Amino acid sequence: HLGNLEKKNYQAIARDLKQPLEEIYEAAKVIMEFDPRPGRQYSSDDPHYVTPDVYIHKVGDKYFVVPNDDGLPKLKISGFYKNAIGSGAASKDYVQDKLRSAQWLIRSIQQRQRTIIKVAESILKFQREFFDKGIAHLKPLILRDVAEDIGMHESTVSRVTTSKYVHTPQGIFELKFFFNSGISRTNGEDLASQAVKSKIKELVDQEDPKRPHSDQKIVELLKKGGIDIARRTVAKYREQLGILSSSKRKQVF
Repeated sequence: HLGNLEKKNYQAIARDLKQPLEEIYEAAKVIMEFDPRPGRQYSSDDPHYVTPDVYIHKVGDKYFVVPNDDGLPKLKISGFYKNAIGSGAASKDYVQDKLRSAQWLIRSIQQRQRTIIKVAESILKFQREFFDKGIAHLKPLILRDVAEDIGMHESTVSRVTTSKYVHTPQGIFELKFFFNSGISRTNGEDLASQAVKSKIKELVDQEDPKRPHSDQKIVELLKKGGIDIARRTVAKYREQLGILSSSKRKQVF
């Protein structure tokens, strides 16, 4: 009866088992206390900790972008191999080639860090309200906007924002987080999809568990707040947030 249990269709279970509805309710209460994945307690997976590549600090009314130098390897050319080039050793050509490779690697890491700083500064410029007020104030932003702002190719911006993290006053986020589509507002402004998701979650968190909001009701509540959105979009965002439908969220006891 897992299907009916998931849908909280207790009447159907009671009919099939020929048991009073009250007993089905009590049994469901007990089942809901069980861990659906009991093997997790034996898992040895270590938690994954994120090290930010860059910090955004607020001092007074200004924000500052600071690289996390502790997260980078400290690379330098070994003096032993530098001396080997000038000693006339037979391996001079080999050492010179490896020295050039090492210098190129160091310059590449430094260039990547400078690019991350530029991208973070551009994101800060576009998303100032987010840093001041939180996710509900995130604006629509695409890679091309930042690429044009800093004079780099869109693919370069895409590479340096993938799996790169920033520590902000609002928390730690992947740089990719700040790039998202927009939803039109009745006042003519656009709101980022992440901001709309945040508002949907807020509405669900505040609802009466015995009378949860349907997707259509969420559409109506968002419209009162100036957000014009289709019901199918609400359903899509709700599913992406891992929120069940209203029928499955409803508490009957």
